[in-house]
Amino acid sequence: MRVAAILEYDGSEFSGWQRQDDVPSVQQTVEASLSRVADEDIRVVTAGRTDAGVHASAQVIHFDTTAERTPHAWVRGANTFLPGSVALRWAGVVADDFHARFSATGRDYRYVILNRPVRPTYLLHRVTHEYRPLDAARMQAAARFLTGTHDFSSFRAMQCQARSPVRELRRLEIERRGEFVFIRVSANAFLHHMVRNLAGVLMTIGAGECEPGWAKDVLEARDRTVGGITAPPHGLYLSAIEYPAACGIPRPDSAPLVELLLSHT
Repeated sequence: MRVAAILEYDGSEFSGWQRQDDVPSVQQTVEASLSRVADEDIRVVTAGRTDAGVHASAQVIHFDTTAERTPHAWVRGANTFLPGSVALRWAGVVADDFHARFSATGRDYRYVILNRPVRPTYLLHRVTHEYRPLDAARMQAAARFLTGTHDFSSFRAMQCQARSPVRELRRLEIERRGEFVFIRVSANAFLHHMVRNLAGVLMTIGAGECEPGWAKDVLEARDRTVGGITAPPHGLYLSAIEYPAACGIPRPDSAPLVELLLSHT
C-alpha cells in the first residue's frame, strides 16, 4: 500500500532533507524510524527538498510498504524512534497514484526575521537576524513586481537543476509585528534557493539600500549575479503543501510557532 505522512522538523542539526553520505539528513532519519515500524526497508519521496538549516512545519512524504499498520501506529511508532527535532504529525493510506511531489499543486513558505540591533538568543537558528531597520511597506511595494508567472532565473541558485525557471508566484506578503517581520510566499513550485533569494532582495529594499523598483530590474535581468545576497536559511519554514481535495491530505495550521504566539499577543 502507499502511505502519506505530514512531518515537522527543526532543520538546525541536519545538512538538509536529502540523504547524503557521512552527514545527517532528515530523509535518512525519517526512513530509519519508519523502517523500524514497518520491519522492512522504507524509502520515502518528499514534496520538496529543504536546504541545510531550513525548517518544516508541514512537509509531506509518501512511501510504499507491505506492512499493515494503522495511521495511529505509523505516527506513534515513528515518533518513538525519531529524535526530538523531527515528528510525524499525520499519516494515512492514499491512492496508489498519489505522489508527494507531482500531485502537489502549490507550496507555501514563511520567512521570519527578527529585526532589532541585538542578536537572538532562544530563537537562534529559528529566525533570521537583521540589525538594519526594515521598512515593511517598501518591501511590500517591491513584492508587487514579483507576483505572477515569470522567469525567475535571477532568483535561482547557480546549481539549480530545474528544467524551467518559470514559476507562478501566487502570493508574496510582508507583515511587521513588533520586532518581527514575516514574509509569506506561495507558488506552484519553487526553484533552488528561490525563497531565500527573494528574501534577500526584499531585505535590501526594506533597509533602504535600493528602491522598490529594483525588484523589477532584478527579475527582468534573468541573471542571478545581479540579485544580491542569498538570505540565511535560519527563519525559513516550509509551512504547507497544497493538494487536490481528492488526495485526502489534510492541511493543518502550520505557521511557525513564533508567528502563532505573536498572533495572540
